[in-house]
Amino acid sequence: MTRVLLADDHETVRQGLRMLLEAQPDIEVVGEAADGSEALRQVKRVMPNVVVMDISMPNMNGLAATRAVRDVAPDVAIVALTRHGDEAYLQELLGAGASGYVLKQSASTELVRAIRAVAAGEPYIDAALKARTSHCP
Repeated sequence: MTRVLLADDHETVRQGLRMLLEAQPDIEVVGEAADGSEALRQVKRVMPNVVVMDISMPNMNGLAATRAVRDVAPDVAIVALTRHGDEAYLQELLGAGASGYVLKQSASTELVRAIRAVAAGEPYIDAALKARTSHCP
């Protein structure tokens, strides 16, 4: 069972993600956070396998939170979930330690695939981005 923490500042988005992920037989949502600081506290408390991390959040954004999570829990995989589809964001998040990058505008199956991939130790880049960029694994 893959244990997932959801970090997004929009409650409706977190609820939708929870419903999507809890419908999967191999994924369990073990916590939620509304900002990067709370995500970091939750990682320490619930020790998920994967964090689904929004990039644009108050207090501590997803980029800073990704770096902080990598420092305190290097075995926790992070999937950046964002509306930003440009390569600069992608490279910055991967450089900060994200294992996956998924666009919010993609099909929900893209996020599920990403979580499964990073939980298995494989990097994952949204198919829409992979098709547009040359530097993706």
